[in-house]
Amino acid sequence: MRSYTTPSLHAIWFLIALNVLVFIVTMVRPDIVLFLGMTPALFLRQPWTIMTSIFVHGSFNHILFNMISLFFLGSFLIRVVGERSFLWVYFLGGLAGNALFMVLAHPASTGVGASGAIYAVGGTLAMMAPRLPVFVFPFPFPIPLWVAIIGFLVLSFIPGIAWQAHVGGLLLGLIAGYLFKRKRGAYRRF
Repeated sequence: MRSYTTPSLHAIWFLIALNVLVFIVTMVRPDIVLFLGMTPALFLRQPWTIMTSIFVHGSFNHILFNMISLFFLGSFLIRVVGERSFLWVYFLGGLAGNALFMVLAHPASTGVGASGAIYAVGGTLAMMAPRLPVFVFPFPFPIPLWVAIIGFLVLSFIPGIAWQAHVGGLLLGLIAGYLFKRKRGAYRRF
């Protein structure tokens, strides 16, 4: 008899803790944002920012909504693909989002946030389980995950939001979701 075990969410809690820690540091020392945030014009002098900017957030609401999304979407994705694959999607999504930001954003703008990585997680899930019912405030009823992802993507085009990072992360997530779904389909045939 096989027993069910709950997958470990240590990776998610670690990412949340790291994001919160960096947020606290940048609240105490706001100048650090210029060292960790990604500015396309400064990228050749600060190449680490393509990764570090994923852990920097511009406001309390920014980090709050990103970490809530990370927890719920991430814990579901870990259950579907495992912790290692989740981390690959998360970090590659963040990098893809930042790469698109670097190419399409104003060279003097600074991009911060985990949104590209989180959109990658959401895009992966939307490709694998598009009809998954999710609750999104203020709707009192569940909506399909793909509708929620598209809705939030549309909101990304509000001025001041790095829509480029969101689109880059989502594209990476859709590709990853397609590959995971295809791989799982191949396993079912055997």
